Amino acid sequence: MPDEVMDMGEELARSDLPERTRAYLTEIARRRGTITYRDLAGALQVQPPNTIRQVADALDVLMQEDHAIGAPFLAALVVSKVRNGLPAPAVFFFAGSLGRFEGSDTGPETPTYHARELRSAWDHWGSFNERSSIGGEGSCEPLDFGVCER
Repeated sequence: MPDEVMDMGEELARSDLPERTRAYLTEIARRRGTITYRDLAGALQVQPPNTIRQVADALDVLMQEDHAIGAPFLAALVVSKVRNGLPAPAVFFFAGSLGRFEGSDTGPETPTYHARELRSAWDHWGSFNERSSIGGEGSCEPLDFGVCER
């Protein structure tokens, strides 16, 4: 393989996908919503191949940046369709590697940790240019690309 070929992580760091992901998720945080990986890939017009992997790699970049500034993980807003509103297992593993989560991605502490991180992310990232939430307490209304307001 030629030396000029970058690995996917280096290429992603040079792309604008993490920046676009942060901007999009910040808007979802303002609405106190969540979004699936697939819907986020669609909203950001991520091109094949490996669209979900590209989104996951961008979320890893965001988690590193958020951790570096002591902010809640904006990535907590991105959930798996098949995990009942929880992020993919890799998110918990990565949070653990950063010292911000102890446990298993399927353990009893996982939903509690995610709910706390999600509320913190909504409060922190949603406060940028604060505006009121459309949905009331406990509501969940789908928006474009599967965004769910809380």
